[in-house]
Amino acid sequence: MSKKKDEPFDPKNLKPEELLKFEIATELGLSDKVLEKGWKSLTSKESGRIGGLVTKRKREMRQEALDSIGEF
Repeated sequence: MSKKKDEPFDPKNLKPEELLKFEIATELGLSDKVLEKGWKSLTSKESGRIGGLVTKRKREMRQEALDSIGEF
């Protein structure tokens, strides 16, 4: 097993990508489950939903950045 999965989840010490992931989990109502039992407690359906929304959000942020560059 991955060492990272065995580490306890610390919401106060998150990298930007982890913060985005946790924000989406919160929006989906999964933050309590993650805080209590960690990311590995999520079902594959829940993890997939989070992953899909992370990808969508990153794509939107990248497009916004490109659009703002084009405005100059």
